[in-house]
Amino acid sequence: MNKTVIWVHGDCLSPDGNPALQEYPNTPAIWVWDDALIEEWQLSLKRIAFIYECLLELPVTIRRGNVASEILAFAQEYHANKVVTSDSPSPRFQDICSEIKGFVELKVLQTEPFFDDGDRIEDLRSFSRYWKVAQKYVL
Repeated sequence: MNKTVIWVHGDCLSPDGNPALQEYPNTPAIWVWDDALIEEWQLSLKRIAFIYECLLELPVTIRRGNVASEILAFAQEYHANKVVTSDSPSPRFQDICSEIKGFVELKVLQTEPFFDDGDRIEDLRSFSRYWKVAQKYVL
């Protein structure tokens, strides 16, 4: 029997735009605060609070630590042999996916592109750079 859990990550925090949450309603979902990423990127308390407020609108269990380890522990708690998530351009995402694939099936769903192919944001650590490109699509 195929049991599934959902991994929600920072590149798809929308309750309506996350294909994993849409395709697998009422499925246990997890968010993991990535301690290493928070330290490496020196995320501000303001940004962490913003992400947390987004998480409050999602049906997720919130944990922190090593992302792959926490996802695998969550899957084990639910006796799941499959993790579903949405895609991400992040190299870190690819590394986490590789770790997960060694233990359970991983299904990565494609998301609707938010930007045209011509728009590229080089430094995703800066919200102002992101917003400079994003505002023409949302306003």
